Amino acid sequence: MRALLLEPDPAWLEQRRQRGIDRRDEVWDGVLHVVPPPSATHQGFESELEAVLRPIARIAGWRILHQLGVFDTVQGERNYRVPDLVVFDPHNLTERGLEGPAEVVVEILSPNDESREKFAFYATCGIAEYWIVDPRSREIEVYVLRGGAYERVAPSPDGTLDAPRLALRLHTVEGPKLRIRWIDGSAEI
Repeated sequence: MRALLLEPDPAWLEQRRQRGIDRRDEVWDGVLHVVPPPSATHQGFESELEAVLRPIARIAGWRILHQLGVFDTVQGERNYRVPDLVVFDPHNLTERGLEGPAEVVVEILSPNDESREKFAFYATCGIAEYWIVDPRSREIEVYVLRGGAYERVAPSPDGTLDAPRLALRLHTVEGPKLRIRWIDGSAEI
């Protein structure tokens, strides 16, 4: 279901903020997008992926957080998204969120979500790599920013994808599970 509230009630917005249910809301060029809460499958996969990526990001000197606002540095509060996971240089972190380019953003698909509509925004923000993952099938798409636009990483003949920012090799295997390999380790989630 999609709905458009031309002038949302300020009391309703404040109630959402006080209850903490606005954490995932986004503003697209001044238009509020109220995002439904993720499913248990979505949240479980997100937690597992974050746990695997955390030490890898740390080695590179980066951090990873979930549900962190990524702000357009020009429009600020009038234009931001809240990806499921963000890998970033901690120097770009402010109290309200990320105010500079991220290394990687991960969107985990949910029914009727808008992940595929965020390419232009993330490219404008200079985000080097964009992943879209299906939490049920574990199918993953990796996009790399080149010349201001995203190019989809082509899989190798065995279906493995390279994710260059974190030097990872990603592959969906039987289970289904997402196999993540790096220079000195691997995990399956």
